[in-house]
Amino acid sequence: MSKKDATAFAASLAASLMVVIVVFQAGDGSHAAMPADEYDGDESLNAIEIDPFG
Repeated sequence: MSKKDATAFAASLAASLMVVIVVFQAGDGSHAAMPADEYDGDESLNAIEIDPFG
């Protein structure tokens, strides 16, 4: 997924789940989004964090 699509998806997830969402770059260059408390990957691959409370 592109970074733009992943960011839009992450914003929607953050708003509906009310959790912090991390957008990160995968090894193949694509981007993905997941809850921050489940992300255990390399911190340098974090593109952005979307916090619905901030």
